Amino acid sequence: SQDRPRAVTLRALLLCIILLPINAYWVVQMEVVRYSAHPTTISLFFNAIFLLLVLTVGNRGIRKIAPKRALERGELLLIYSVICIGSCVCGHDMLQVFVPMLTWSFKHADAANNWNNVINPNLKQWLFITDADIYKGYYIGQDTIWQWKYIKAWLPVTLAWTLFVTTLLYVMMCINSVLRKQWTDSERLSYPIVQLPLQITSEQAFSPSGIFRNRLFWMGFLVAGAIDMINSLNYYYPAIPTVLTPGFGQSFLDVGQFFKVKPWNAIGWTPISFYPFMIGLGMFMPLDFLFSCIFFYWFWKFERVAAVALAYDQDPRFPYTENQAFGAYLSFCLYSVWISRSYLAEVVRRAFGRPSSLDDTNEPMSYRAALIGIVAGVAALVSFANYLGMTWWIGVLFFVMYFALALAITRMRAELGTPVHDLHFTGPEMIMTRVAGSKAFDAQNLTVFGLFFWFNRAYRSHPMPHMLEALKLAEQTKTSYRQWTAALVGLGGFAVFVTFWAILHLMYDYGAEGKSRMTFGAEAFNQMNTWLKTPEVGKYPELVALWVGFGIAFLLQFLRVRVPWWPLHPLAFAVTSSWEINLVWGPLLLAFIFKSLILRYGGRGGFQRSLPFFIGLMLGQFVVGSLWNIYGIARELPTYQFWQ
Repeated sequence: SQDRPRAVTLRALLLCIILLPINAYWVVQMEVVRYSAHPTTISLFFNAIFLLLVLTVGNRGIRKIAPKRALERGELLLIYSVICIGSCVCGHDMLQVFVPMLTWSFKHADAANNWNNVINPNLKQWLFITDADIYKGYYIGQDTIWQWKYIKAWLPVTLAWTLFVTTLLYVMMCINSVLRKQWTDSERLSYPIVQLPLQITSEQAFSPSGIFRNRLFWMGFLVAGAIDMINSLNYYYPAIPTVLTPGFGQSFLDVGQFFKVKPWNAIGWTPISFYPFMIGLGMFMPLDFLFSCIFFYWFWKFERVAAVALAYDQDPRFPYTENQAFGAYLSFCLYSVWISRSYLAEVVRRAFGRPSSLDDTNEPMSYRAALIGIVAGVAALVSFANYLGMTWWIGVLFFVMYFALALAITRMRAELGTPVHDLHFTGPEMIMTRVAGSKAFDAQNLTVFGLFFWFNRAYRSHPMPHMLEALKLAEQTKTSYRQWTAALVGLGGFAVFVTFWAILHLMYDYGAEGKSRMTFGAEAFNQMNTWLKTPEVGKYPELVALWVGFGIAFLLQFLRVRVPWWPLHPLAFAVTSSWEINLVWGPLLLAFIFKSLILRYGGRGGFQRSLPFFIGLMLGQFVVGSLWNIYGIARELPTYQFWQ
């Protein structure tokens, strides 16, 4: 009807088109040029929250002056969702990794590495920049991409890879369209990550009983904001004392340094950190998950200690943590599909026009279109991989593994609000070359494995969970799923294109080997070089570790379902296996303590009344940290790093 709330409007789309290049510039400045305050390495992007808050406050002013011109809540949340997807593609684990790869092997080929004979002949050179006159300015800086000879060289390359990434996004959207109804309507997953944007844009947010009129909110905001403000001033004026002792905030107290004797020194880097915003985010997570994160963080540490104590550390990769984590994620993916099997059967029946209990009229897309999109999209991706040199069946296996990981990450975000999900070096190419051995693949397949390193290096800024969370925001605002779907995919493709040019603009200005930190190209091609020059056979223990991780996660899930008092959550076993958990286990422990005490002595009502304080912690750190970061970019000054 005409009275239905709107989200996808011309003005909202125009704002997205304006903000996406600005956001890409800001993120690349933070994460590449300045290598600080990495927003896309955690589940909740502080840059997107900051922009949403600015829009919401500005919209509040417009509403008072010209109510009819003010944005509706759905429009604000659509813009937020698009900014999140734009942040994903320009994030630390996607195009920031890929853009250096487009020139790296040609720039750094020499007689010593022999890449001109080993690697470069295997590349489709029209998809890369091979001319030294074009990429010279990219590396040394003091140049501009906005010259016709540069634009003419880069444009076809960026368009081709933009189409590839957009196809990835489209397949993710199709998978989300199939699963949305089951996860959101039937299982009623809680979507903790979207609670903050929903609170900010609530119609009651500025009312006398709203979040922005709550004293506890402003107490939390001032606590977190004051910490960052004083520590930021200390960064420029050392005479000003820091609020917290060394070991907190930007610096870490490494517990591992106190364990210098074998086998205890195997715990490695074990920082104690303090991030108020992470404490606030942890309050939206279930208690059993918080407890399990702490338990399994130390479980992985002591697993390494046990490996040294039992003299199994002769293989430096033992106990094959990445393989165990992959097995755990695979177990969770299969479990998610299994419990939805009846629903998925109805989806298939509906898609083929047979009688079904499901109605897809108001879904993001019809189930038939979604299933066709998944099959056609994966076929297109596999065909492109085959064109690059990958055997077709290996391509199918590769993308099935990739989307299985994506589905598991999306589900755990929707169910638990996992704060991190990095999975460093655990992508399909790593698992296949470790289990089967790089010797099992020819040079062309290994080359494509290396070329696909960029979207499998880690999974911190993965777009698929943000897309499903966007559909949750559409549900909360009672706006059209189908309009959101078209906008998210279309603007996602636009975000990919502008990210290429934001990175190129900054690199030609600063220089990729000068003032910025663009070393990811070295990672990809050095790994490719190792595979090609020193092929290895598969290791049986690597395969065993995968199934051990799968079995442990399956057992934990079984016990959680069958034993009511079982305290350990299987997802925490997977989430805590990688690097990023080192930074957040301390704040999550504090969140567990605070939430336990509040629920014990204040009950559910007391917990609800306390939430504004923890929301204030998140916004206080995000706002003050963002403002200082923008100030540093404008003045070309280093700033205090409130995260990482």
